[in-house]
Amino acid sequence: MAKQGQIATSGLDGLTTAAKDAAAGGKAKGLPPVHLWNPPFCGDLDMRIASDGTWFYLGTPIGRPALVRLFSTILKREDGKHFLVTPVEKVGIVVDDAPFLAVEMLKEQDSRGSVLRFRTNVDDWVDCDADHRLRFEVADDGGLMPYLHVRADLWAKVTRALYYDLVDMGEERVVDGKPMFGIVSAGEFFAMADAEQMREAP
Repeated sequence: MAKQGQIATSGLDGLTTAAKDAAAGGKAKGLPPVHLWNPPFCGDLDMRIASDGTWFYLGTPIGRPALVRLFSTILKREDGKHFLVTPVEKVGIVVDDAPFLAVEMLKEQDSRGSVLRFRTNVDDWVDCDADHRLRFEVADDGGLMPYLHVRADLWAKVTRALYYDLVDMGEERVVDGKPMFGIVSAGEFFAMADAEQMREAP
């Protein structure tokens, strides 16, 4: 097994070239078909996505948004671990929390009714619907932390500012006989917490 940093390509430059080649080989629009690629594991790369969405390589932030965007298109999650994948190699990276951040939200109307659209920190737009669900987890401080499903077991953490916007637009519904507080988008109800608990929250 390759040791950390020992990958088939020549470090970041090689992986960048491979990622560009993979993107060029995909559709004119859309993401590379990483779900179809099962290359050999080539070891772990010293790359980390921090909880604030910053990508690091060898402990240094990657300051080029276009490069971060490129790497995000070949990101894959398997068995709870994250990898960058091309048709010829797979390298492991560390993700502190979720690989993406949801940094902007729009409320629009279409045939499904009111739809919440989220923009991620890598400029993907995701409609919150049955296939791209919101989930809410209890944070370390006891508050709630929302996450949005982006694609293929990859999630975006919703920023605190947007969380407060979600609370403001939330509503109560009875789910399995229990009053719940949650968010409606594209005809789906995403339960946030027990309604009484939310009413009592400061």
